[in-house]
Amino acid sequence: MRQTWRWFGPEDNVTLPEIRQAGVEGIVTALYHIPPGDVWPRDAIRARREVIEAAGMTWDVVESLPVSEDIRTGAPAAAQHFAHWITSLENLAAEGIKIICYNFMPVLDWTRTDLAAPMASGATALRFDLVDFAAFDLFVLKREGAVADYPNDVVAKARERAEHHSDADRARLTRNILAGLPGAVERWTLDSLRERLTRYAHIDAERLRAHLQGFVQAVVPAAERLGMRLCCHPDDPPWPLLGLPRIMSTEADLNWLVTTVPSPANGVTFCTGSLGARPDNELAKMLQRLGPHIHFYHFRNVRMEDGGVPGSFHEDEHFGGSTDMVAVLKAAVAEQMRRQSEGRADWNIPMRPDHGQNILDDHHRKSAPGYPAIGRLKGLAELRGAMLALCHEPPQD
Repeated sequence: MRQTWRWFGPEDNVTLPEIRQAGVEGIVTALYHIPPGDVWPRDAIRARREVIEAAGMTWDVVESLPVSEDIRTGAPAAAQHFAHWITSLENLAAEGIKIICYNFMPVLDWTRTDLAAPMASGATALRFDLVDFAAFDLFVLKREGAVADYPNDVVAKARERAEHHSDADRARLTRNILAGLPGAVERWTLDSLRERLTRYAHIDAERLRAHLQGFVQAVVPAAERLGMRLCCHPDDPPWPLLGLPRIMSTEADLNWLVTTVPSPANGVTFCTGSLGARPDNELAKMLQRLGPHIHFYHFRNVRMEDGGVPGSFHEDEHFGGSTDMVAVLKAAVAEQMRRQSEGRADWNIPMRPDHGQNILDDHHRKSAPGYPAIGRLKGLAELRGAMLALCHEPPQD
């Protein structure tokens, strides 16, 4: 597998020379300053590519080419945004960039309640606490009808916790939940979140799935024509939030996507952290079955704290957590070998160490939440060693 690293552009305090020292071959990045729905100009793409190549690496994956809320909600501007997305694909292909990761999560991207939860080792990590999230939803956001979305015991615990929250606690919880994607243009407030939620008042899972189907029907033929591979990222966390449907959370969801528009250009990003937060997702078996449709790997591990759906979890070490990462990597290596035996040009699937705990000097660097330099380096080194061992052929007698 091709080893890559997510970089948030020139503002990222993990620099390209530092990334190169980690032994990385390719970069995963995006033009974060361009609002969703706008065209990515070819000159801007070229400029970013040249900066990466000057540092001795290649731009391997776009993550993400954003899907606008107008597309997700089926607003009148959706058709124009389809066209803009396709134009951006054409501009990216012209610069030699062929793998595009995107997601279809309504309103919020990944969501956590704590961006630096203390671990027993002295590290800190991202964490999702279901009770804290319910306390935010019920008593800070005060979303109408929210109480019906949580079990009675979670509501009771959330009420008790909210009663002991100070103003600073509520402000910190709000900042964490609304942190959004590092490098993105938009910055959230409670009012902007409430306004965005109203757009989904009449959109259930079936309707959102229809909008996703319309999107892939519009863009996949263009991607196939351009020799590109699109890969949808699963939901994070993989269940409905804030009354919003989420439709890329299970194996059935991912299978629906790749079969609704069958094409080598229509695939998935296999994120072991997002999918691994559900106990009913058996990741190694899922990877085996979805293998031909996987265009990009995110390898990270979460520790489910209660085994529920929804439930609480935190980002563990890459070979800690609730996922058997060795079994997952074994399935990924088998898929790579299968593709090689078939002569597929895309046998060398890019992977990146996703997220990471803050360790050592990460505590002082103030990197984007989940994207520390040393924590990810540790994860990449462990993943690299395991992949090399799994690919090693035993000596012949």
